[in-house]
Amino acid sequence: MPRIYVRDITVPRDAIDVNGHVNNLQYVGWMQDVAVEHSTSRGWPLERYQQTGTAWVVRSHSIEYLRPAFEGDPLALVTWVADLRPRSSLRRYRVWRRSDAKTVAEAQTLWVFVDRVTGRARDIPEELRASFEVVADPEEVTRLLTPRDAPGRGPRAEAAHG
Repeated sequence: MPRIYVRDITVPRDAIDVNGHVNNLQYVGWMQDVAVEHSTSRGWPLERYQQTGTAWVVRSHSIEYLRPAFEGDPLALVTWVADLRPRSSLRRYRVWRRSDAKTVAEAQTLWVFVDRVTGRARDIPEELRASFEVVADPEEVTRLLTPRDAPGRGPRAEAAHG
């Protein structure tokens, strides 16, 4: 059960917009998909939330597009829980192009835990809270994605990264 969830994809043709690169809306869909997959991998699939009468809803999204991605690009969609508050969670994302080891986009979503009947925020139960480990240092994600034999990742670089 990974603290940092990684899903590899190859950019499909239907993700491309009129400008010839991945459409901005596609990133939001990928963010939602990997968040659900990460939750499922931690023992919290959609059915479990339904059984408990709870759900996560988005309060806000923020995406910084750093470089374009194109059809056929091998991408790693990466997500982790960066903060757990009493009634919400900050989840971060990185879209990483494997072919050149470049970050394509960085994003975050503030998710609010709610009662499905009332729609009101409620406290995150300890059982759910204990299922996710907070990853506070984004450099941990970089170390996970960067191969040991990549330029600048020799013994000296490893020491510099912790």
